Amino acid sequence: MHRGSLEDLDSLKRGAAAVDGVIHTAFIHDFSDFAANANADKLAIEAITATLAGSGKPLIVTSGCLGQRTEADPPPQDFPRKSEQAGLAAVAQGVRAMVVRFPPSVHGDGDHGFVPILIKFAREKGYAIYVGEGNNLWPAVHRLDAAKLYRLALEKGSAGAVFHGVGDEGIPTRKLAEIIVRIPVHLSARSAWT
Repeated sequence: MHRGSLEDLDSLKRGAAAVDGVIHTAFIHDFSDFAANANADKLAIEAITATLAGSGKPLIVTSGCLGQRTEADPPPQDFPRKSEQAGLAAVAQGVRAMVVRFPPSVHGDGDHGFVPILIKFAREKGYAIYVGEGNNLWPAVHRLDAAKLYRLALEKGSAGAVFHGVGDEGIPTRKLAEIIVRIPVHLSARSAWT
């Protein structure tokens, strides 16, 4: 096992040099300085790319579905996180680089992503919220399905490929709020716009 850090680029390079391929899933989830964290992510991908350059080894960069409906849709130009662009730039350097995009919820046992954040918010406020009628959809994927996608990309993915890892195209956010309020705490679901 090799432990690294997004801030320790030499460690990332040593780790990348010792393996047959890299799946990059790390990101600093401190949203108080998102632009700095996005830059750290980009620098990490570039360091891994420099190590894998010319090898033809796979590099899978993890990103999010940010309104893209299909794999052909590019990430928003004004979004500060440039992981997809940095990952796909590795193709020109002889790396079999790909991007896997996941929705806000990659769920399963021990989940600590966005839904637990919504649950924590609901517990603090005493209610779970949704926007308007709550018909907007919340996409998700189970962590085991996400793992299968990584494996398939490693085994069969081609350089420059982009994959959407969405297992559930979405449940209405009102339904999500109604599920959250069934957690054994006294909560109520209501629209954020009422």
